[in-house]
Amino acid sequence: MSGRPLRIDEYIIENEPYYLPTGDEVAIAEAAYQEGVPLLLKGPTGCGKTRFIQYLAWRLQRPLITVSCHDDLSTSDLVGRYLIRSGEAVWTDGPLTMAVRAGAICYLDEIVEARKDTTVVIHPLADDRRQLPIEKRGELLTAPPEFMLAVSYNPGYQSVLKDLKASTRQRFIALSFDYPAPDKEMEIVCREGGLEIAIARPLVKLAAMTRTLKDSGLAEGASTRLLIQAGKLIARGIPIPTACRASISEALTDDSELLAALDEMVSSLF
Repeated sequence: MSGRPLRIDEYIIENEPYYLPTGDEVAIAEAAYQEGVPLLLKGPTGCGKTRFIQYLAWRLQRPLITVSCHDDLSTSDLVGRYLIRSGEAVWTDGPLTMAVRAGAICYLDEIVEARKDTTVVIHPLADDRRQLPIEKRGELLTAPPEFMLAVSYNPGYQSVLKDLKASTRQRFIALSFDYPAPDKEMEIVCREGGLEIAIARPLVKLAAMTRTLKDSGLAEGASTRLLIQAGKLIARGIPIPTACRASISEALTDDSELLAALDEMVSSLF
């Protein structure tokens, strides 16, 4: 965490992010916001969870502060710490504290990656108390109505060691995300990847084929995000097989046999 103070104006989303709803997730999220209830977004990698929360922040006209959770994320990284400046200890708010003070949306991405002792700090903030204790300062912040807490995780990577405790997850309204239906995924790939439907259609078919390979050693199939990245390369003139190899196959696996199988799939579709 850098010593530069965070500025809330850096987190305002001015332009509408492209998001194609697949159900009633927008209405549910807006109702949760109005009731002061936090959101839990769960779904596979690259299926649109982050884009959804960006769209929600724009729709609600609230700043969005995103924290990418990891094994070394400490409570101080979220809440804040004292830093030495000009020989003096100066308190600096962490992203969670800043979001509470500013009435922003704080999005903890892949929360199961964080240490259990770190995620406990959100408990009083995620129930009807809506409070954040800052123990190092002896301060207790009460979140304003505009503040919203949102977290996400990928159930496909769950394990005994990396799972949300019941005491944590039952504080949230949960929204399940998955890869869009083929017609919607084609629309997204065309829009975001800059492709014609004639190329987007086989790309979506390719993704569907890769998503059936979990029993063959592929941890996850191609995400919508990877299809968009392939589309961007193709739109820039990169040959389709090369674009698919670089942005899809190589991103999914290092196994030579699986790479060969994916190359064959591309050849069969294009």
